Amino acid sequence: ITIGDKNVKEISTDQLNDLISYVSQDNYLFNDTVRNNIRMGKPQASDSEVEQIAKASGCHEFIMNLEHGYETVVGGAGGHLSGGERQRIAIARAMLKNAPIVILDEATSYTDPENEAVIQEAISRLTKGKTLIVIAHRLSTITDADQIVVVKDGTIQAKGTHEELLKECSLYHTMWTAHMGAKEVKTV
Repeated sequence: ITIGDKNVKEISTDQLNDLISYVSQDNYLFNDTVRNNIRMGKPQASDSEVEQIAKASGCHEFIMNLEHGYETVVGGAGGHLSGGERQRIAIARAMLKNAPIVILDEATSYTDPENEAVIQEAISRLTKGKTLIVIAHRLSTITDADQIVVVKDGTIQAKGTHEELLKECSLYHTMWTAHMGAKEVKTV
């Protein structure tokens, strides 16, 4: 694996950490304010920068509806917020970091369909010009990817665009059909 023309084994851990923003499905918030949890992406960020990224990330509105807005303490592990709200704050934190590589590991797994659309729009806007790696089981979140890698039991089964994989990879086609069937059942 290389970043630029350097093997990642030749890059220090600190340098790698500077190059990558990571949001997992099981994000962690600290028992601190919403503002400070977002600011952890860029500790020197001003209050204005934190609020701008929250707006761009689609979470300013729900933050302003909290009892103390940005100064609301989220509780241990973010326990005073819903899973979707914690996820959106974690995404805002990653976007504030502004690293050239963004890894989203099931980053919309705790969101309802309306919030997922807001988050997907924000992610699309905020990751322009960056390398975006999305790990997803919800296939509708990756249909616009430049390249999708289908992995089964730790082995790469196929690579391509959504359209290519639908035509050429029976596993992906089966997964897509099951995904779309599950979506139809939920909306009925």
